Amino acid sequence: MSSQDLTGPLASDRDLDPAFPLHQGGKIEIRPTVRVRDRAGLSLAYTPGVARVCEAIAAEPELVYDYTWKGNTVLVVTDGTAVLGLGDIGPAAGLPVMEGKALLFKEFAGVDAVPICLDCKGVEEIIETCIRLAPAFGGINLEDISAPRCFEIEERLQDALDIPIFHDDQHGTAIVVLAALLNASAVTGRTLGDLRVVVSGAGAAGVAVTNMLLDAGIGDIAVADSVGMVSRDRADLTPVKQSLAERTNKANLSGSIYDALRGADVFIGLSAGKVPDEVVASMAPKAIVFALANPNPEVHPEVALRTAAVVATGRSDFPNQINNVLAFPGVFRGALDVRASRITPGMKRAAAQAIADAVGPDLAPDFIVPGVFDRRVPLAVAFAVAEAARADGVARK
Repeated sequence: MSSQDLTGPLASDRDLDPAFPLHQGGKIEIRPTVRVRDRAGLSLAYTPGVARVCEAIAAEPELVYDYTWKGNTVLVVTDGTAVLGLGDIGPAAGLPVMEGKALLFKEFAGVDAVPICLDCKGVEEIIETCIRLAPAFGGINLEDISAPRCFEIEERLQDALDIPIFHDDQHGTAIVVLAALLNASAVTGRTLGDLRVVVSGAGAAGVAVTNMLLDAGIGDIAVADSVGMVSRDRADLTPVKQSLAERTNKANLSGSIYDALRGADVFIGLSAGKVPDEVVASMAPKAIVFALANPNPEVHPEVALRTAAVVATGRSDFPNQINNVLAFPGVFRGALDVRASRITPGMKRAAAQAIADAVGPDLAPDFIVPGVFDRRVPLAVAFAVAEAARADGVARK
């Protein structure tokens, strides 16, 4: 969907919509952490006192984490090409989402975040811009950058920089999905290794979720894109999808996702496609359905619950909301606390396990992930991520 396909609300409608006054003037601001009230304070905060701090950092570069905002600040970057479910709406229209991301970083984990919307789409331009901005930040959160460019941008930035690079559309989603599936399998008396999973969507989230479930030991998993099942006999696959085909779909299922869902244990919806009621009913007993398209799930939860044992969505008005806010604030909090140079698979698995464990003894079919306002979660995730960073040898503190 392009920006030309969108028609915004009229001024009269905006007056009635409570979202607009909440966003008036933006949702974030920059405030000082010290106050300058006299000449003595000015001489310490700025010249000449600041020069002594600059000289110290020049002599010992790691001191930048102690004496600037770098150790607690993340750069949130988008090019506006894959904003929510709106598509390529451009950098300016994507800014409210980036502000929202920065707000959630601060609110849930005390991490400062700066939203930057780039007026360019070229892979090289985005990478070069981020590299030039990186010295001021302790990590970079890539956001709403369309696939397949997002894969290359993240990989090359991480190779070039010694701070964590995290594409939340991929890994935040994957972490929370894994957490939810760990608990959904437990509440239905199974393990991940017992499950056959079908994923709808081979974009950023679909690829990351699949990779993370493979890493976690899923029994079998197959992915569908807009054409059909991603299988080894297809000649139209991109390099990313070809890699998926080689590592998934043990039975080499082809054709429609509807056929693949027959007898499957788990459906994970990460696309806008719809799944008919009768297809959900054809899944295995004790089926697990994660219908995560927003605002309209691939199958309505009430319909899915007629035959499925566990149902989750991305919405807040149904039980089992799979929301990235359970992951990214704590992931970056933990990574920043130990000055991690990257976010490893082990750190992501640790985050997922921490989220799953937060449910505790209250685990039930309608409670497989903690609530998004459970303040224990970001702390637990941060601790688990920090410990995993040390174990993986990427911590510098």
